[in-house]
Amino acid sequence: MQKFSRITQAALMFFSLWLPLLPFSAAHAEEILTIGATPVPHAEILEFIKPALAKQGVTLRIKVFTDYVQPNLQVAQKHLDANFFQHKPYLDEFNQSRGTTLSNVIGVHVEPFGAYSKKIRNIAELPVGATVAVPNDATNGGRALLLLAAHGLLRLKTQNLAATPHDITDNPKKLKFRELEAATLPRALGQVDLALINTNYALDAGLSPMTDALLLEDVRSLYVNILVARPDNANHPALKKLAAALTSPETRRFIQERYKGAVAPVF
Repeated sequence: MQKFSRITQAALMFFSLWLPLLPFSAAHAEEILTIGATPVPHAEILEFIKPALAKQGVTLRIKVFTDYVQPNLQVAQKHLDANFFQHKPYLDEFNQSRGTTLSNVIGVHVEPFGAYSKKIRNIAELPVGATVAVPNDATNGGRALLLLAAHGLLRLKTQNLAATPHDITDNPKKLKFRELEAATLPRALGQVDLALINTNYALDAGLSPMTDALLLEDVRSLYVNILVARPDNANHPALKKLAAALTSPETRRFIQERYKGAVAPVF
């Protein structure tokens, strides 16, 4: 037993001498962050910053979603550390309706919301009685109606994101509205005269907001896309590293060069 003890002590002394010389990944536990994101541009931006985070000892695992509900639910349920896909008005409405307390970590970019069509080439050609598809979630549905109202296609009794088709007070073209899940709107383009589509889904479907949209929001909007976490982990050092990487000069250049104005950095 005494011999074993001396061997153990010698081994411990050896490792204590050499541990400071080991690479960071071997000497320290690696941080792993699992982040939910929609495919374009969010997951693409996260893929871009993965190497920079790896050098800081943070492994980024990206889980891709095609809807707006599960990424928030899975953060709230601690299946994800954070998500990156939404703007603050949507987050606020989600928290209120679902009883969650998810929080904004940092703002990254704006995606101008647009109106698209396969049947007309400019908005002046929109016929009387046209069918218009809009998102069926509360904030983006209101956002779609506000964009149409801003271009004189209708009037609303409430000028905010809570607006629904029931709030239309004047509809000179007698537009008919179909409320659909946001992710399905690009696939519905051939079935309607006009569709109001979130830019992430437009880009994922091969649509260019800058060249294909018949109507497009001003990039100076309230709809900044944000990194979202829980109150218990929002200030974790690894998440702070992620937030810094998302708002670095290198990420700004990547967004500007890759998306050509369809996605605009806000930092």
